[in-house]
Amino acid sequence: MLREAVARLAPPMDTVAAYHFGWIDAAGEPADGDGGKAVRPALAMLSAAAAGAPPETGIPGAVAVELVHNFSLLHDDLMDGDEQRRHRDTVWKVHGPAQAILVGDALFALANEVLLELGTVEAARAAARLTAATRKLIDGQAQDITFETRDRVTVAECLEMEGNKTGALLACAVSIGAVLGGADDRTAGALEAFGHHLGLAYQAVDDLLGIWGDPESTGKQTWSDLRQRKKSLPVAAALEAGGEAAKQLGELLATDAHLRVGSEVSGPGEQYGRLAAEHAAARETDPASDLMADFDEAEFALRASLIEQAGGREWTAQEARRQHQLALDALESVELPQEVRDQLAALAKFVIERRR
Repeated sequence: MLREAVARLAPPMDTVAAYHFGWIDAAGEPADGDGGKAVRPALAMLSAAAAGAPPETGIPGAVAVELVHNFSLLHDDLMDGDEQRRHRDTVWKVHGPAQAILVGDALFALANEVLLELGTVEAARAAARLTAATRKLIDGQAQDITFETRDRVTVAECLEMEGNKTGALLACAVSIGAVLGGADDRTAGALEAFGHHLGLAYQAVDDLLGIWGDPESTGKQTWSDLRQRKKSLPVAAALEAGGEAAKQLGELLATDAHLRVGSEVSGPGEQYGRLAAEHAAARETDPASDLMADFDEAEFALRASLIEQAGGREWTAQEARRQHQLALDALESVELPQEVRDQLAALAKFVIERRR
């Protein structure tokens, strides 16, 4: 059904989308690409079974959620400047920024179309949940981008952002199938709470992989989140921890913020005085100049080390485990078929143990 929905797109968007999903290569030839972990579609199918409906009842919800998820990936890759996803070039890198934007917009429109064309009361309820989740997802991405220009972000702010950016759509995924299956609000609400906490656990693990993940497994550059100035949970937790490592990290991040806006720098060490002068000169010809791209691997390794010394890595790992437990606790508030409960628990375990 996902391929059928994508096939509705006008050329060349249908081809661009097929490339993004891994169905074809850059030359348009069939490919057996990595289409992702499919966690959200699996959750949507399981949630239908949780409501006592056949799992296939959740298929339109699974497709709609996957379309929204990939809409966000297309736009995120462009905004973040990511050139690789799932071990190959991203859409904007191959087909250009305009196609990445257009195809992302089209996937979002398709998601609502897939649900609303069912023409049922349950479909309208599901579409309302998906639309609200998408708005929160966009809120989260906006917060994430804003954080990149700040030298400090609190743990509370970071959790709010990640709850929007990741938790909202997972919460929708694990309740949308149940809604399509006629579940009452209490059951849908419990499943949504499970998804919300699972999303926060998922993002905490993602934040760890974004700094310390193996590029061979993640498909991204080493220190990818540090290169993009992400104020992820390990960074926020390290800065709040205090101590010498946190102080040094804070000074480096404050200097980055000055460099980005082109203001006067009084950062630690000669390197930053040199960078400030180079940055001022570069901005005269290119206002978007980004000298952080010129940092060598040792610079990113230093930042990762400071985050770990300050306790940011361990705190984030503990937070992933805490959110995982909260997700499981949410399931205890409603009656569910044991098989469904076991499968949801298995998916939750996969989330916190994954390596990519």
